[in-house]
Amino acid sequence: MDIEIGRGKTARRAYGLDEIAIVPSRRTRDPEDVDISWNLGDLHLDLPLLGSALDSAMDPTTAGLIGELGGLGVLNLEGLQTRYEDPGPVFEEIASLPQEKATRVMQELYSEPIKEELVFRRVQEIKDRGVIASASLTPQRVEKFHRAAIEAGLDVLVIQGTVVSAEHVSQQVEPLNLMEFIPALNVPVVVGGCASYSTALHLMRTGAVGVLVGVGPGRICTTRGVIGVGVPQATAIADAAAARMRHYLETGEYVNVIADGGMRTGGEVAKAFTCGADAVMLGSALAKAEEAPGRGYSWGMATFHPTLPRGTRIKTKIVGTMEEILVGPARENDGTLNLMGALRTSMATTGYQNIKEFQKAEVMFAPSLATEGKLEQTSQRVGMGS
Repeated sequence: MDIEIGRGKTARRAYGLDEIAIVPSRRTRDPEDVDISWNLGDLHLDLPLLGSALDSAMDPTTAGLIGELGGLGVLNLEGLQTRYEDPGPVFEEIASLPQEKATRVMQELYSEPIKEELVFRRVQEIKDRGVIASASLTPQRVEKFHRAAIEAGLDVLVIQGTVVSAEHVSQQVEPLNLMEFIPALNVPVVVGGCASYSTALHLMRTGAVGVLVGVGPGRICTTRGVIGVGVPQATAIADAAAARMRHYLETGEYVNVIADGGMRTGGEVAKAFTCGADAVMLGSALAKAEEAPGRGYSWGMATFHPTLPRGTRIKTKIVGTMEEILVGPARENDGTLNLMGALRTSMATTGYQNIKEFQKAEVMFAPSLATEGKLEQTSQRVGMGS
């Protein structure tokens, strides 16, 4: 139902993941009987998880670790890893910057040109670990650098921007035609981000095997403040899931909906699936790993934009190893560890055996979910109040 903003404008009500709750069903199940695996094109993955292409979270080592655990780490081929032969000192400098200088200095550090030979080498380093190799490029640079990545053995290409459409219009340059570009590649492609039914549907029609859903929900993203664009994540995922169903009925092709951003805890991850996600993409949650290259900080792909930064550098608390964050065991009770175990337990508690079934779970609007009965946790900053 539309809400009247004024006589000349109406709007839909939209919901974030923190505003909804999963409703128990009449059945429960053993967690060991739950299957959380999924397929991305012809690839089968044990964990429905992509590691976001954040420099602070993903390098060839962490991408390898995620791959060994059953997920898919996505390396940013326009980040520090492909601009510097040895990016270690650059990460150290970023970690040492005072907040008031961080954005300006990062813009300078990221002005170093991308080197094609490093694009090749970084993909090869992931392949050398014996895992599925995935990496991201923006629509503006994918034509220039995708060949080097594919020649190095890239298995999954992610074409990613703050907002990506299948119908970019420009009077300055010839825009990339995703409808032609994606089908011509010999590797599966994931494309995004998007946050609406129509955009998701158009991106699915490009031939992509997955669509990234999320504009501005992440902790490091300032897009919603800088340009005013974004959709609360629960609604964005549900709209994209509806587009997936229409596309499937029209073509017989199933395109994965991948929720990108806005998830800090296992509960929020689980709720993304009940809204219709096939997998989730996590960034800052993984920057908290001991092995993460960010040295206790996290920042996004638009943080260093040369003219209009749309992200910020945040300090993160190192909470455990990558393995503990993803599959446990958890040593804390705030929901930030063993995220895939939390998903499995949520599915078992509500009686669902696999992700496709879990997408049909009942949810309800529950704005008091995180605060009801949690006064002491909030006042003492423990558990759900931390």
